[in-house]
Amino acid sequence: MIENDVIRSKLISSEELSGFGDTDSLASKTGSLLKQQIATWQLCSKNYSDLKNVEVKQFDFDDFSIKVQFNPGRIVSSSAKVDSKSIKERKCFLCPQNLPREQKGLLFGGEYFVLVNPFPIFPEHFTLPKFDHLPQNIIENFNMMLQFARGFDGHYTVFYNGPKCGASAPDHMHFQAGNHGFMPVDTEYDDIVKKFGNPALEENDVRIYTVTEYLRNFISIEGESPERMQVAFEKFYSVYEKLSQGDEPMMNIIASYRNGTWRVLIFPRQKHRPEQYFREDERRILLSPAAVDLGGVCITPREEDFRKINQDDITDIYRQVSANKEYILFFKKELQKEAGV
Repeated sequence: MIENDVIRSKLISSEELSGFGDTDSLASKTGSLLKQQIATWQLCSKNYSDLKNVEVKQFDFDDFSIKVQFNPGRIVSSSAKVDSKSIKERKCFLCPQNLPREQKGLLFGGEYFVLVNPFPIFPEHFTLPKFDHLPQNIIENFNMMLQFARGFDGHYTVFYNGPKCGASAPDHMHFQAGNHGFMPVDTEYDDIVKKFGNPALEENDVRIYTVTEYLRNFISIEGESPERMQVAFEKFYSVYEKLSQGDEPMMNIIASYRNGTWRVLIFPRQKHRPEQYFREDERRILLSPAAVDLGGVCITPREEDFRKINQDDITDIYRQVSANKEYILFFKKELQKEAGV
């Protein structure tokens, strides 16, 4: 356990925060925190200023769109070495004692920080790390993801990158959050589920769907009760764990809470990085898909990749890293079998 004085030293006081905006809810406190950090932390100020000038292009498919963002500031994350040796040889940048001197945050749930992400993708981008240095583990922390989503109440979407699915700090449990509506999936979801969704299970007012025609296949869970959402996720996890190899099954998760309902999108993965990432010629594309990319915003930190990437590249990259249709349908049958349907 980190010493309490270290944690306290990284918490922003109410007095400091009140001068930068409203503080009557988690969402408003979080927005005010961003303003405070931009005003007092040079690196943060520069990177959010630079974000206003990033280039974006959009590819329109039949029923949805994919955006590509040229964001040089994300090169460290996109190219992060996440093998065991590299992880052991560097200091964890999410541990309280290793945070930059200027970085301050909010306390949440008695065991998490809300921190401004100084290398943003979203206009407002936050990292939500646990105090303790424990590895990414969604099954033990899913309820906290729901709590974060509820606290942000539709202002921000919460997302999780599995330890082998884009997390640049797989050794330290954390979520991230950013403006709701920034990722295309936030606004496309209802239409996509209506057109391509297949009910997999519905019980105790929780609804589970499978979607297999969205280029990156996913499973969604909707519900109004956090306890029942937890039970539904545990059922999903139990089945997925049996079908997978290794420790935590590969997945990215996007969660939001709006109008009294939680919505959790789970993207099962079959691969961490596509073959384009490892090429050593002009065909290389340094794109390491994580939750934001699966949500419809592909991040390219190198300009040459941004210029040359096309619709066929995007289709191929998603195909490589996402679970295929047959797997999702097989999963659906196994889930129904587990539930006795």
